Amino acid sequence: MTGAAVRRVRLHEWREVRDLRIRAVGDPAAAIAFLTTREQELARDDAHWQSRTADSALGLNAAQFVAIAGEQWVGSATVLVREPGTTDVFGREVPAPRAELVGVFVDADHRGQGVLDALVAEASAWAEAVGANGLTLDVHIDNARAQAAYRRLGFSATGLALDTEVGREIQMHRPG
Repeated sequence: MTGAAVRRVRLHEWREVRDLRIRAVGDPAAAIAFLTTREQELARDDAHWQSRTADSALGLNAAQFVAIAGEQWVGSATVLVREPGTTDVFGREVPAPRAELVGVFVDADHRGQGVLDALVAEASAWAEAVGANGLTLDVHIDNARAQAAYRRLGFSATGLALDTEVGREIQMHRPG
């Protein structure tokens, strides 16, 4: 199992949230895993990161979980709760309440050590506590490594797919 502790981010940790996100989008696989670039994230001001962290630390519709090994932040996953009648990040209408797993990242040196499992477990527990029926995510059609990891954690393809600016994404769901 992982040597990393997993917990929800705290309000004052906006710098750590920023730094981890910038590392995540700079990962070689980021071009198909994230919807923003390192340059876009570097251009955001402190107020953006403070607001984002506040929403993820205290919000009822969003929660970000981080994995910390010693003093180093080594992974992250965020859950966004979407209400019926709203749209998701791709502009799709949400017909029923849904908890979306987004922004998933584990540092290369910590992959295969249970960090992803622990992040998804915390995200799933939080989603269940706010009334969601499982977790839904989108993963790039060419990201075989991520798809395999999600299948191992109980996710399965829903049959829905969408063409995005980074290519084709498939939707996966894991019941609660």
